[in-house]
Amino acid sequence: MAVGILGKKLGMSQVFRDDGRVIPVTVIEAGPCNVLQIKTKAKDGYDAVQIGFGEKKEKNVSKPDMGKFKKINVTPKRFVREIKTAPEQKFELGQQVKVDIFAAGDAVDVVGTSIGKGFQGGMKRWHWKGGKKTHGSTSHRRVGSIGSSTTPGRVIRGHHMPGRMGGDIVTIQNLEVVKIDAENNILVVEGAVPGPTNSLLVIKKAKKLAKAKVPQLLITQEKKEKSKKETGGKKEAKK
Repeated sequence: MAVGILGKKLGMSQVFRDDGRVIPVTVIEAGPCNVLQIKTKAKDGYDAVQIGFGEKKEKNVSKPDMGKFKKINVTPKRFVREIKTAPEQKFELGQQVKVDIFAAGDAVDVVGTSIGKGFQGGMKRWHWKGGKKTHGSTSHRRVGSIGSSTTPGRVIRGHHMPGRMGGDIVTIQNLEVVKIDAENNILVVEGAVPGPTNSLLVIKKAKKLAKAKVPQLLITQEKKEKSKKETGGKKEAKK
């Protein structure tokens, strides 16, 4: 069984839990993906599979890549990524990986590219407080001092400055799988994932498994019932 799949973000919605809570969810079109290449530790130094998702026109595919797709009898894929696997996992070239590798309640890590916001000033990019807003001040939103002249005599690497914002590869960890629809290749996860609508995503089984999410309402009810039992037992003991 594969440990990940590729997909496309369709948008956000909300669902009702059994306890009545409303939670935000992201709807993802996950797969089907084809196995394009199998890497092994003996040959490549590590175990992984290369999988592809989405259709691509043949005229936009290079000849070497086209030969690779034809060799395994698979249509050209738009989105190709590698996912590491365990040595005991077995795959075949051209094999399909579908969304049913996940189940409701699983925890997943979602990797995507955040929305690009272009060139931004420091206040928006780094949430600076800003300068004084009093009469006569000329530094409401300016950068201000960025280092001393003598020591160290330069701008420290990594200093927060204006620049391009967004467009970064972001991983959101331990998102709970709320629902899967294997027939329509739909995966619904709790919370938000990086990127705009129709952006491409990598969905993997979570490396750091989150603790089971128990609704706070049920926790408080259990505590009340437990305390009632304890107080009831104490009263009987006193009698």
